[in-house]
Amino acid sequence: MLVDGKWTKDWNPVQKADKDGRFVRQVSGFRNWITPDGAPGRTGTGGFKAEPNRYRLYVAFICPWASRALMARKLKGLEEMIPVTIVNPTLTDEGWSFGGYPGAETDPLFGADFLHQIYTRADGGYTGRATVPVLWDTHQNVMVNNESADILRMFDTAFEHLVPSDYRLYPEDLAPQIDALNTATYEPFNNGVYKAGFASSQQAYDEAVETVFDTLDMLEQRLTAPYLLGDQLTEADIRVFVTLIRFDAAYHGLFKTNWKQIKDYPRLSAYMERILGLPGIQETVNLDHITKGYYSIKALNPNGIVPALPRHVAGLIAG
Repeated sequence: MLVDGKWTKDWNPVQKADKDGRFVRQVSGFRNWITPDGAPGRTGTGGFKAEPNRYRLYVAFICPWASRALMARKLKGLEEMIPVTIVNPTLTDEGWSFGGYPGAETDPLFGADFLHQIYTRADGGYTGRATVPVLWDTHQNVMVNNESADILRMFDTAFEHLVPSDYRLYPEDLAPQIDALNTATYEPFNNGVYKAGFASSQQAYDEAVETVFDTLDMLEQRLTAPYLLGDQLTEADIRVFVTLIRFDAAYHGLFKTNWKQIKDYPRLSAYMERILGLPGIQETVNLDHITKGYYSIKALNPNGIVPALPRHVAGLIAG
């Protein structure tokens, strides 16, 4: 991680743990918002107006948080508006790196070797982990935001006057229900798989794996319509989907969330395939990067052996 702008130690998946061995996720440090006119958003400062080709998105295909942003970018038709750079799926001793793997790209802005070098360009004294996604302003040469939940929201509305869309991912009339669902799924499920995988005590693992499957059971029972809130896809669906699509291929084995697989849930399986079938969404899912990336985590898989994809998962993409 970075300490006062200097890389200080090898990358470690356990960002922080509490006294009982529970995984604690780092809080995002850059929280500015792109808005239609450049006015300040919910947090941070103003000056980030929605304009074509002004911003660049850095992502990793393996990361579910980054995939939220990729999905929103695709669904909202922002591909021409916001170019993207894909980092290497294999985590190095200096974290995310550029190039060197099929589908990964070199850094087009600064020729950086590692993502942490982008962070120190944004803040020469930065302390913390260099995470994805990163939204960069090429006009001011500053980092706009590195919080996926914020990026998902700003992609939904900030560019709507420039690129009208058929989707509204956070419609005002559904906002309270979306917020409630996000709360019900984030800690126990989205973050819950990481709490299980990176637990450093039996108690922490047992707690986490139970919340993961309690949430899956709840979602399975809830899904009586095409999407979680009825006939309309919302950001709540995006947030659930990015964990579902990685579950059988990575979390079930590597993170030991192995009570069941998603294929054991008929409604959730159909729901996951329904979202995967939306125009452009398959392009945001790279199973090779996902499996290669997760199984490159030395603390969990020291021999670096990447298992074969479950056939039912491979068939989703191939089909």
